[in-house]
Amino acid sequence: MKKFIREFRDFIATGNVIDLAVAVVIGAAVKAVIDTFMASVVNPLIGAIVGKPNLDDVLVLTIRRGSVNEANIAFGAVLTQVINLALVGLVLFVLLRAYNRARRPKALPPTPTGPSEIDLLTEIRDSLRNR
Repeated sequence: MKKFIREFRDFIATGNVIDLAVAVVIGAAVKAVIDTFMASVVNPLIGAIVGKPNLDDVLVLTIRRGSVNEANIAFGAVLTQVINLALVGLVLFVLLRAYNRARRPKALPPTPTGPSEIDLLTEIRDSLRNR
């Protein structure tokens, strides 16, 4: 049992698990921002164009079988979520791009151009032979 607890502690203490936990928390925060953006900016724009604040009720296919059975297929709700997914992907792409640019190592100063070590050693050898 002690070995199991030690292995579990080592597993939890590794950087991957902690990185994953941080990613989940940041992902939840980004989702809140995206949801607010959708509710405050995108949905009103859709409402101005289509007449409704989102596409949930716009593209609905109603299938009736008889007078009692009815099924609604809401393509608009799916389209709204696809737009939401695209925005989340865009935000994550921009954040990761900025992060990778910030992590990129600074360019090293250019090395002086001149003969290589082999050229210098060959020149020394030849001069020693000539003596």
